Amino acid sequence: MKAFLLAAGHGTRLRPLTDSTPKCLLPVQGIPMLEIWLAICRKYHIHEVLINVHAHARAVAEYLESHRNGVHVRIVEEQRLLGSAGTLVANREWVDSEECFWVFYGDVLTSANLSAMLRLHQSRNPAATLGVYRVSDPRRCGIVTLAPDGTVTDFVEKPSQPVSDLAFAGVMVGTPALLDAVPAQPVCDVGFDVLPRLAGQMLAYNITDYLIDIGTMQNYAAAQSTWPGLS
Repeated sequence: MKAFLLAAGHGTRLRPLTDSTPKCLLPVQGIPMLEIWLAICRKYHIHEVLINVHAHARAVAEYLESHRNGVHVRIVEEQRLLGSAGTLVANREWVDSEECFWVFYGDVLTSANLSAMLRLHQSRNPAATLGVYRVSDPRRCGIVTLAPDGTVTDFVEKPSQPVSDLAFAGVMVGTPALLDAVPAQPVCDVGFDVLPRLAGQMLAYNITDYLIDIGTMQNYAAAQSTWPGLS
């Protein structure tokens, strides 16, 4: 199975750490987040990964020269950022032969059971299966509303008046139907431009294992003491 690992952001909220280091190479308990994600991929038999890069692209490429550890990695450098959905559709040919594929946000750290999430997806074959988790401030996240059977009936990115505290976790199983929903525009975002279009066609997988979005200095500091590592 293949996975997109989205890692091209500037990491502006983590400055000054990201002034000279790409966000995906910031260490958690001494291990770069990119290395943790490659370990996750190996654990769940994901042998091919496409990583998009932009800021500090050379540093990421140099790191991967000696740290792929059994995972076949394709590096795609974006001269200008395409947005999370733009990256997926720009590299659609890479997953053309796949019934489904993973999409991981590189600044998320999780010990979620990806095997269980994939089994749920394959049992019902929706357009996408979203990892979701409960958050304290839904206004900062992509928020889902669910039917009793776990179908995502609504998705709103950063709602001003959230009706739920279940947020998209940055972990997703995608399909060709997901890519078909990406609008034809130069820059596209998964949360703003794609997932709202697929309401009623997606499932949610509730992640109760460790998950933290390392997008802020506060969360980055918290991860240093709370990350349990991979078993």
